[in-house]
Amino acid sequence: MNITSYIESNRSSLAERYRLEDSQVLELFGSHPAQESAWAARAARLDGSEARRADRRSVAEAIRSYHRKLPASAEADQALEKLERGALVVVGGQQAGLFGGALLIYYKALSVIQAAREAEHRLSRPVVPVFWIAGEDHDFDEANHVNVQSPGGEVRRVRLERPEGPRLAVSRTPLSAEQWASALQELAAQLPDTEFKPQVLDRLQSHVEDAPSLSLAFARLLADWFGRHGLLLLDADDPNLRALEGPMFRELISRNDELEAALKAGESLVTGQGFRLQAETAAGSANLFLQHEQGRLLLHKDGGRFVDRRGVASLACEEMLELTAHRPDRLSTNALTRPLMQDYLLPVLATVLGPAEIAYWAILGPAFREFGMEMPIVLPRQSFTYVEPAVAGLLDKYSITVQQAIEDWETLRADWLSRQDEWNLEEQFRRVREQFLVLYEPVMATVSGLQPGLAQLASGNRDRILEQISYLESRSVDAIAKRHESSLRQWDRIRQSLSPLGKPQERVYGTVHFWNRYGPGWLLLWDEVPFQRVGGHRFVDGWQEIK
Repeated sequence: MNITSYIESNRSSLAERYRLEDSQVLELFGSHPAQESAWAARAARLDGSEARRADRRSVAEAIRSYHRKLPASAEADQALEKLERGALVVVGGQQAGLFGGALLIYYKALSVIQAAREAEHRLSRPVVPVFWIAGEDHDFDEANHVNVQSPGGEVRRVRLERPEGPRLAVSRTPLSAEQWASALQELAAQLPDTEFKPQVLDRLQSHVEDAPSLSLAFARLLADWFGRHGLLLLDADDPNLRALEGPMFRELISRNDELEAALKAGESLVTGQGFRLQAETAAGSANLFLQHEQGRLLLHKDGGRFVDRRGVASLACEEMLELTAHRPDRLSTNALTRPLMQDYLLPVLATVLGPAEIAYWAILGPAFREFGMEMPIVLPRQSFTYVEPAVAGLLDKYSITVQQAIEDWETLRADWLSRQDEWNLEEQFRRVREQFLVLYEPVMATVSGLQPGLAQLASGNRDRILEQISYLESRSVDAIAKRHESSLRQWDRIRQSLSPLGKPQERVYGTVHFWNRYGPGWLLLWDEVPFQRVGGHRFVDGWQEIK
C-alpha cells in the first residue's frame, strides 16, 4: 500500500489552522489532539463530572435497544459492556445517507474507530467508538441520494424520493417497500456489472426488507461494515435516548437567553480573529426545534414565548418545560446545541469533525462553559483520495502525480495534447494571422481613403477572415484529438476517478461504488491505513491488497 500526504494549498482556513496547531486558533478550542497532556486532562474531567451526565447504564441500555434492530456483532456487545462499566467514548456523527452515502461518511466512522483505539492505548483504559446519526434533521434531500459511476464513466445520482407531506425528521419519515424497491432497482441499473454486484445488492436488500426509515437502513449498513470494530451506533432522534435528555433540554430552555449570549460571545471570538462565521446565529433563535405534526419547527423567542416563523406553534416557557418532563421526544437540538446534548449523554473524550464542523464548533467554547461543561478534544476527520489500480497505471503512463491530476488536470491534458501536434499547428496558424494582418493593412488604408464608409466594411471583412482562420484551426485541433481519442478518454478517466465533477472524490462518490467495484477486500483495505490524530488529506494506492 502506498500512502502520500496532500499538501493543502489553502492553509488559512480556520479548520486547517487548527489542524496545524496555530496557537491563536487553539484558544477557541482549549486543547489539541497533538498535546499529550490534553488526553489525560480530559479523562480526569470526565471522571469528575460523571454525576452531572445522564445515567450511563440507562444510556447503554438505550443504545443496546437500538442495536437490536441492527446486524449483531459480539464486538459491539463488548463495547456496550465497556460503556456500562465506565469507558470513555470517541464520537463522530453525520446525517444518514442513502446506501451509506458519500465516502466521507465511511472515513469519518473509520476515524472514530481508529481514534478510540489509539486513545485506549494512550490512556490504558477502555475507550469505545460511537457514531451519532443525526436522524432528527429534517432535510431529507441531503440524505436521500448516493452517487456512483455508471458503466460509461459518468457520475450518476440514485435518489429516494421524499414522501408527500410535512417535512418531518428523517428518522420519522415513513418509507414504503415500493420506494425502497425502486431505489434498489435504480442503483442496480447504474452500478457497473462486477463479480461483487449480486452480493452487494443482496446485502442492501436485506437491510430494507421491512421498509425502515432512511436512518435505520443507514445504521444497519454501518453496523455491517464496522461491527467487527465494536462501533456503537445511535440515532439522535431515538425515543429511548430522548427520554434521558429531559434534564438537559430543561437547562437549554430555562437558560435560553444565556445560551444565546454565549453563542454570540463565541461568534465574536471567531470574527475577532478575522474568520468568517460558518453560520451566524439569528437574533432571538432558541437553537431548538419542536417536533410537530406539521413538521420539525425551528423555534424563536417572541414576547416570552417560543414560536416558529410560520406561526404554527406558540408555547410559553412553562409549556416547554412541561415537555422536558413528559414529552422530550417532541424536542430536538440543532447543530449548535447538539454538541452540548452529546456531552450530557456521553463521556466524550474526543469528537471527530470535518472542516465545516470544526469551523462552527469554534464558537461553542463559551456555550460549553455556560453550562458547566468543557469542549472535548476536537479531532479533524481523516480525509482520503483513493487511487484506483487502473488510474495509478494511467498516472504513471502520463508521468503525473495524483496531486497534479487533481489541481491542474485541464492544463496538463491540454499540454499533452499540444505535444501530439507533430505539424506545429499552433505556430503555423499564428504566422498565418500575422502575415494576413500585415498584407491586409495596406488594403484597409487604401479603401478607407477612397470612401470613409468602406473602413467599417474592411474591418468587418478582416474579422470574418480571422474567424474563419480560427475555425479552421479549431477543426484541425479536433482532428488531432480524434486521432488520440483513446488517450483522451484515459485522461478523462483520471479526472472522473480522482476529482469527479471537479470536486473531492470523497464528497461525490458513495462507498457503495467502490464496494461494488472491488468487493469486501476494499472495505478491509482501510483497516491497514495508519491513523493520524491531526487528520489531513492523504492519497491511498492500495492496488496490491485488492488486485
